[in-house]
Amino acid sequence: MAPKKMSKGKSGFFGVRQKPSGNWGVEFSDAGRRWWIGTYPSAHEAARAYDVAVWRAERPRENLNFPEIESRVEAEMLVPQGIKMKEITKKKKTTKKPSVVVNAGETDEEAMVRFAREHPEYVQAELEQYWKRGADQKKEDEAGPRR
Repeated sequence: MAPKKMSKGKSGFFGVRQKPSGNWGVEFSDAGRRWWIGTYPSAHEAARAYDVAVWRAERPRENLNFPEIESRVEAEMLVPQGIKMKEITKKKKTTKKPSVVVNAGETDEEAMVRFAREHPEYVQAELEQYWKRGADQKKEDEAGPRR
């Protein structure tokens, strides 16, 4: 299978996109991992930083924004502030806890009864929390006052 052909975005450069702030952000993908390179004041500077990442990853020259640059050393000299490659990790999806929606004409008590019927696992967890708190309080009472 042939590698996916990269395309230049609206910036005219690989890996460079404009941020809402007006600065230019650089992102780089390699071997299924995504890297944040940084933010730069111009698309040209951002493209130079992207090229440093391409050189570091030893990717083909066709992935460079400036293929006329002959070496990694030369590419890095053109980005005096350097680059910081920070891996972008996917956030784990958190499951949203159900909420209680009180329907028109429904009392709070009716809504809570409906919620308990629809989500018994939350009612059970809450009861267990109260039982544990009660048991802990009883232990403290039996132990007597602290000195």
